[in-house]
Amino acid sequence: MTDSITYSDICILRLSAIGDVCHGVSAVQAIQKAHPSAKITWVVGKVEAMLLADLPGVELVVFDKKQGKAAYQQLKQQFKGRKFDVLLHMQVALRANLVARCIPAKVKIGFDWARSKELHSLFINKRIAPQQQAHVLEGFKGFAQAIGVADYQPNWEMPVSEQDQTTADELLGAERLAGRIFVISPAASKKERNWLAERYAKLAEHAHSQGFHVVITGGPTALEVTLSNDIIAATSTPILNLVGKTKLKELLCVLKRAALVLAPDTGPAHMAVTVGTPVIGLYAHSNPKRTGPYLYQNYVVEVYHQNLLKQTGKTAEQLPWGTRVKGSDLMEQISVDDVTLMFDLVVEKEQLLQTEGEQYE
Repeated sequence: MTDSITYSDICILRLSAIGDVCHGVSAVQAIQKAHPSAKITWVVGKVEAMLLADLPGVELVVFDKKQGKAAYQQLKQQFKGRKFDVLLHMQVALRANLVARCIPAKVKIGFDWARSKELHSLFINKRIAPQQQAHVLEGFKGFAQAIGVADYQPNWEMPVSEQDQTTADELLGAERLAGRIFVISPAASKKERNWLAERYAKLAEHAHSQGFHVVITGGPTALEVTLSNDIIAATSTPILNLVGKTKLKELLCVLKRAALVLAPDTGPAHMAVTVGTPVIGLYAHSNPKRTGPYLYQNYVVEVYHQNLLKQTGKTAEQLPWGTRVKGSDLMEQISVDDVTLMFDLVVEKEQLLQTEGEQYE
């Protein structure tokens, strides 16, 4: 689904979450290249806006869900007198659908029928083309294609300042910057999606034995602080604990300096992708082919598919795309040996790629 219309005022609606807005950046920047004269406005959540602030050529309009009904009124007031050529409504959640009501646009493009839910269809008047078993990022590609953007290889120009990078480098220290850094970003938004502390500790030990400096990152929540402390307590390996010590942009800069990241289904895994850092993703509850680290899906260690088959008797291809599996102990099925093997394979492959790159420079 493409068109040849000239757009002057485009609105993007994707409120959350961190990983998804990272995918969204690639689509937005492809749209900017295809429609260089168009003004881009992005309605985004408050936390996500902290990462996207100063995104080149994009006006961010922050929707703070904690303000309740007042947030919708503010949005209506902010857009009073405006009329967008098109709204790219990239989120099917009910809250996002209600936000779409507040955005004046001639055309409101949403997801195809198969991916529509929570009354999404009532808030759009055009749909992207259906896609079979698509990664979330591929879905966002569909929105770009719906307004005439040719297929593209995603890349990212993430908005960080010299001060952001300087702060990150100061936290890391000269010794780590001179060597190879292995970042463990251990916590997802839900405890059940996290690997075990003692197993993260084993990977820290293995990485250290291979000459890596180990760093743990995360936010200031009690879950993240507790998990990081448990990992450190489970090993004598020296680990730099940056949990709760970085803003989102500084975290992005830390991830940029890393040689490799280990993470479950969590935003920093996708942040790492945007700065070209390889990611080993750990997946049990959601399909990594849909939500895994986009450029590094071959580096995923997963038990999702075996659990899906066990619980439903069907494969991912036979079920609605994105079907989750349930259970509080599924991540325990991911073994230290499997992740260590992947670690070694990724390190070997990335070193080979780097060597080949240097030969052709």
